[in-house]
Amino acid sequence: MPVIALANQKGGVAKTTTTISLGTVWASEGDRVLLVDCDPQAALTYSMGIDPEDLDVSLHDVLVGRASMTDVLWEAHGCHIAAATIDLAGSEAYLLTKTGREFALGRALRTVEDAYDVVLLDCPPSLGILTINALTAADEVIVPLQCEMLSLRGMNHLLETIEDVRSFTNPHLRLRGVVATMFDPRTNLGRQVLTNVTESFGLEVIGPPVRKSVRFAEAPAAGETIFQRAPKVPGAEAYREIARILRDWGPDAEAETETSPGALASEATTGERGETQAGQDDQAPQADVDLDLTREPEPAPVGPAPRT
Repeated sequence: MPVIALANQKGGVAKTTTTISLGTVWASEGDRVLLVDCDPQAALTYSMGIDPEDLDVSLHDVLVGRASMTDVLWEAHGCHIAAATIDLAGSEAYLLTKTGREFALGRALRTVEDAYDVVLLDCPPSLGILTINALTAADEVIVPLQCEMLSLRGMNHLLETIEDVRSFTNPHLRLRGVVATMFDPRTNLGRQVLTNVTESFGLEVIGPPVRKSVRFAEAPAAGETIFQRAPKVPGAEAYREIARILRDWGPDAEAETETSPGALASEATTGERGETQAGQDDQAPQADVDLDLTREPEPAPVGPAPRT
C-alpha cells in the first residue's frame, strides 16, 4: 500500500485539487483509494461533498486517541475520505507534548493498510507537526507547484524539511517530483518557472503542466470533481496523464536512483525575479455554480456512525 504525501508550505498551489484528481482517477480504474485530509481548513473534506461543520468526529480524534481511523471514514466519488475539521488545529498543540508525536498518523494508517491500494495525504500549507506526520507516514512525496515565481521562494525550506524527515523519522521517504499547476501557456512566466525547477533544484516535473482553468474552482462549489464538471478541459487531461505515470508504483519504481533533497536545497539559487503580465483565463462562458455553503453532506459514512 503506497502512501503518497502531497506537500508544499505555500497555500493555493492546488494540493487539494491534485489529491482529489489523482485519487478519483485511480478509483475509477478500480483501485481502493483512501484520501486523508491533514489540513485543519478541511478543503479536501468539503470538496468531496462533506460539510465539516456537520461532523462529530474527525482525524483530530484519531490523532489524539479518541477514535479509530474507521470512525472518521466517508465515501464519495469512489474514494474513502478520512475527514478533517477545524479541531485538527488543536492536534498540533496536543502532539507537541507527546513522545513519538511524528508517528501518530502512521500508526493510525497501519490499522487500515490492508483495505487500500493507495493512500493520498493532503498536507496543510505549513511545515508544522501535521506535515511532519504526513511525511513520516509516507513512502513518497509529491510537490504541487504553482507556475509562478513566488512558489519557488519556499522550495529550499521544503527540501530541507524533507531531508530532516529522511534523517530522523523516515529514511525511506522518496521525493518523487513536482506537479506543475495553474500553468498559463500564453505567458513566458510559466515556462520560466518549469525551467528553474529543473535547473535550480534538479526536480523532475511529472507529466504535463496542469493548465489554469476556472472549472477547477467551480467543481468543489458544486461538490464535483473536475472529471464530472469539465472532463475535457486540458487540466483534466493532464491529471489523467499524471495519474497514469504515478500509477506505476512497485519495486521497479522504488529501485530508481533518488536525488537527495538536502543536496538540492544547498545548491539551489534563488534566481532572478521576473514579472510577466498574465492573461485572462482562457475559458468558455461559465455556467451558473451553486455556491450554497450550507448544503447537507451527501456521502454515507463508511465505518461506524460518528459518535454523538
